Amino acid sequence: MTDPLTELQQRRERAMQGGGEARVKQQHRHGKLTARERLALLLDEGTFQELGLLVTHRIHDFDMDRKRFAGDGVVTGYGKIKGRRVAVYAQDFTVLGGSFAEMHANKIVQVQKLALENGIPLIGLLDSGGARIQEGVRGLAGYGKMFTQNVLASGVIPQLSVMMGPCAGGSVYSPALTDFVIMVNDTSFMFLTGPEVIRTVTGEDVSFQDLGGAATHNAVSGVAHFAADNEQEALALVQRLLTYLPQNNLETPQRMPVGDPPERREVALNTLVPADENTPYNIKDVIRLVFDPGSFLEVQAAYAANAVVGFARLDGYTVGVVANQPNYLAGVLDIDSSDKIAGFIRFCDAFNIPVLTFVDTPGFMPGVHQEHGGVIRHGAKIIFAYSEATVPKISIVLRKAMGGAYIAMSSKEMRSDFAFAWPTAQIAVMGVDGAVQILYHRQLAQAENREEAERAFAEEYRKKFYNPYVVASIGLIDEVIEPQETRIKLVRALEVLRSKVQQNPSKKHGLVPL
Repeated sequence: MTDPLTELQQRRERAMQGGGEARVKQQHRHGKLTARERLALLLDEGTFQELGLLVTHRIHDFDMDRKRFAGDGVVTGYGKIKGRRVAVYAQDFTVLGGSFAEMHANKIVQVQKLALENGIPLIGLLDSGGARIQEGVRGLAGYGKMFTQNVLASGVIPQLSVMMGPCAGGSVYSPALTDFVIMVNDTSFMFLTGPEVIRTVTGEDVSFQDLGGAATHNAVSGVAHFAADNEQEALALVQRLLTYLPQNNLETPQRMPVGDPPERREVALNTLVPADENTPYNIKDVIRLVFDPGSFLEVQAAYAANAVVGFARLDGYTVGVVANQPNYLAGVLDIDSSDKIAGFIRFCDAFNIPVLTFVDTPGFMPGVHQEHGGVIRHGAKIIFAYSEATVPKISIVLRKAMGGAYIAMSSKEMRSDFAFAWPTAQIAVMGVDGAVQILYHRQLAQAENREEAERAFAEEYRKKFYNPYVVASIGLIDEVIEPQETRIKLVRALEVLRSKVQQNPSKKHGLVPL
């Protein structure tokens, strides 16, 4: 008779081997780590507590009795990252291709509930061939349970999905329901239907990576938020991202000061905006000079580049940064940038992260494609997000703030707490050229020298409307500040707003324009 402790040890050892040595070697040949290797890199050493190690599937048909592996293709449990408690699951591609099935799903749902009930972040490492066909609707039911937990946890705990390999069919909806999706270049992909099905149905010929690889979902679809060159980099990114986030929606992010003086002035900001209003500049230079050194972590960097969003630290405190990017499409707002901005604001608001907005936009993108694509509906999402948010909100107009875009980008009317402007700010209903043609059309028609008259009327328009002082005179800008003072003003403003309490009307939920 086998000694009980010996049997336990043997069962544990077999379970730890995943799909076996051959499968592990195959995983490594494809440039991928195993589920346990990934967890070892992600979590603090010695902190992982596994759950469901000995769970196996319950299917006997289709020769599945010979394919019974402890753990059923997913490693689940909890541990710590830099001392912070987290719940984790990692699909094991060496076991039945990491296929999603009933018991596999039950294990994931267990850690989802654990994370939600204890207010700790949930991290999923996905690497699966999709639903296990042999289990039929049982696996599909498991998806439903998993998606429901994703939704219930939304806005309560941070949820991160790291795509380490394939993710197809119904599997893609779980990461899509989480807060951040990180993909690994060349080895990960996501799609509802694969290249072969698309080729058969539509005649389109496309590769796995072009259809749903990291580059596609980071730059084209916007489904992913980050791309990493390898798995180690992806896991390090998870560790870094968590440092900006709280454990749950009842806490605030941990302060991490780096010794950067809160009263630091940056003279370079005084000349950063070009004298020619049509000359672009890089808004990331402003962000780099204002916030704590090296603290800016951009989100969706390759998607809708006319807007920049991300996390930074100001005097050690986490803040969310939203900015127009004059260096790309002049910082114009469009369908994709509206979704990007609105989604980021709503995340920050859910997790008690102040939102700082840097404004330089000529307005919303004109054109038939944008109008037919619903730019009105998408642009309204920005207005909804800013108006709904109750966290501290501060805006700074650096240069252009035109028409509806001025209102949308965290204006005072959007319940922003403070609105600042640089002396270079141009806040108006519309730009100079168009306004002159409308306001002075009669005078221009009668002018002997039209060009000279246009220049004169343009100068008059600039003095009357096209500057921050008119707006400040009616209280819609709290202060016109020297650019070099930006960091100082923001630190002081956030200090007083740290105890802000603001509540929205009682309701089940708002109806964001989807």
